[in-house]
Amino acid sequence: MPIPLFNSIASWLLKKRYHQIELFLKYPLEVQAEVLQQLLEIAEDTEFGKKYDFESIPDYETFRDRVPIISYEELEPDIERTRKGEQNIFWPTSIKWFAKSSGTTNAKSKFIPVSSEALEDCHYKSGKDLLCLYLNNNENSQLFAGKSLRLGGSKELYEDNGSFFGDLSAILIDNMPLWAEFSSTPSNRVSLMSEWENKLKAIIQESTQENVTSLAGVPSWMLVLLNNVLEETGKSHLFEVWENLEVYFHGGVSFVPYKEQYQKLLPRKNFRYYEIYNASEGFFAIQDRNNADDLLLMLDYGIFYEFIPMDCYGTPLEKAIPLWEVKTKTNYAIVITTNAGLWRYRIGDTIRFTSTDPYRIKVTGRTKHHINVFGEELIIENAEEALKSICKKTGAEIKDYTAGPIFMSGRGKGAHEWIIEFRKPPEKIDYFTEFLDNALKSLNSDYEAKRYNNITLKMPKVHVARENLFYDWLKSKDKLGGQHKIPRLSNTRDYIEELLQMNK
Repeated sequence: MPIPLFNSIASWLLKKRYHQIELFLKYPLEVQAEVLQQLLEIAEDTEFGKKYDFESIPDYETFRDRVPIISYEELEPDIERTRKGEQNIFWPTSIKWFAKSSGTTNAKSKFIPVSSEALEDCHYKSGKDLLCLYLNNNENSQLFAGKSLRLGGSKELYEDNGSFFGDLSAILIDNMPLWAEFSSTPSNRVSLMSEWENKLKAIIQESTQENVTSLAGVPSWMLVLLNNVLEETGKSHLFEVWENLEVYFHGGVSFVPYKEQYQKLLPRKNFRYYEIYNASEGFFAIQDRNNADDLLLMLDYGIFYEFIPMDCYGTPLEKAIPLWEVKTKTNYAIVITTNAGLWRYRIGDTIRFTSTDPYRIKVTGRTKHHINVFGEELIIENAEEALKSICKKTGAEIKDYTAGPIFMSGRGKGAHEWIIEFRKPPEKIDYFTEFLDNALKSLNSDYEAKRYNNITLKMPKVHVARENLFYDWLKSKDKLGGQHKIPRLSNTRDYIEELLQMNK
C-alpha cells in the first residue's frame, strides 16, 4: 500500500476512535461501574468467581467488602498453576502469555498473566489511542508518512509448559497487528534480539536508513540509543539524521531528568513530547494535550481502578476507594481489577490526580521506591523536581542516580546518601549537595521538619559516580536495555551498597 494512502486511512480510523474517548470523558463513573460489572459477569464461573460468588455481587460496595486486595506474592501460586497448563482459575479464556516483569532489579521475576482480551482491548487499543489523541491535537502531522523507531525490551520469548513468557514489549511485538509492524522500525527480528549491545548496533544500522517520524521507548535507554546514532553517523543533532522527526512517545521512568538532554539532541521548538503510563499489568494513561505534564486516565480498557491514600497505606486503617471518591493533590497507591484476571491487585505505583473533570493524573513513584525511614516521606516526584531545579542553577546534567538511608547508630543522626552519575558534573559538589538539601526542604514539609536543626536528619551525602557505573551495574545483573529501570529511592541500603562497591 502506498504510504500517502496508508497515512490517510490510518488517520481517518484513529480519529473515529476519538468519539468513543469523548464518551468516557462525559460519563467516567458510569463507564467504570460498567467495566466492573462486565468483568464480574465474564469471570463468574472461574475458580475466583465461584470462591467469591461473583454472580451475586450487585455493586462496588459488595465487591470491595467481599474480595480482598492482593499482592503478587499472594497470587503467585495460582499464576504458577496457570503457567503449568491449568486454566479458568482467575480468568475464563485461555492464558498462554506471561509478561516477565522487568520493572525491578530484584533477582526474583514476576510473571504477569496477559490474556487475549488484555492484548486487544488494552495494550493494542492504547497504542491506537495514543496516536488518535496525538493526531487530534496535531492535524498537520505527517506521522504516517514515515516510521516509528520503537525501542522495546531486550529479552526474547521463551516457551515453558505450553505457555510463553518474556518482556511485555516482546509479547506485544510477537503478536503485533500488521498495521503496526508496517509502520515501525527496526524489524521484529532486531526488536526481539536478546543481547543489548549487538541489538543497539543492529537498530542503528536499520533505522538510519528509514524515514523516522516518531520515537517510542523508555527515556533512559532511548537516550543511549540516540547518542550512539549521532556518534555512528557523525551528525550534530537528530534532525540531520531524520529530518521529518516530529514526536517522542515516552514512558516507564520520569522524563524530568532527561528533558534538557533531549532538547539538545532535538533542537526544534515545535518538536512534541507525549508521555504514556503503562506496565506489564496494563496500560493506564496517556497524555492527551500538547505540552501537558499530566495524563488522561483511560477508563474503557477493561481495567477497574481503586486507590489507597498513601497516608494510610500499609496501616490498619488502610482502605481503597473508587474513582468517584478521589481528590486532587492526594498521593494514592493504585489497585486494579483487569481483563487478564488480576482482582484488586496492587501494582506498586503511586499517582496523584491533577484533575477530576476529566480524570488526569501524574505518576509520583512506587510504593516501595521511596525513603521513609525517619518519617520524611520522600517520594520520587520530590527527588526529580529537586534535581531538575538544581541542574538549572548549577548547569549540571544528570545521567542516573539512586539514593538510600544512612541509618542512625548510637547517638548519631540519620541522613540520605546519594550516588549520582553526571553527564556534565557541577563545578562544586558541596554546593550541589547544599542546593539539593534546600530544594527537598522546599518541596517536602516532612523532610524539612526532620532536617530542622539536624534534629533527625543530617545534610545529605552525595557521591559522584564514575562513568557508566549504572550501565555496568545493570549489565552485571543481565538487565540491559528496554524496560529495565534504575531504582531511584529505597528504604534499604541494598542498591547503594552494591553501587558504592563498584564505584571504587
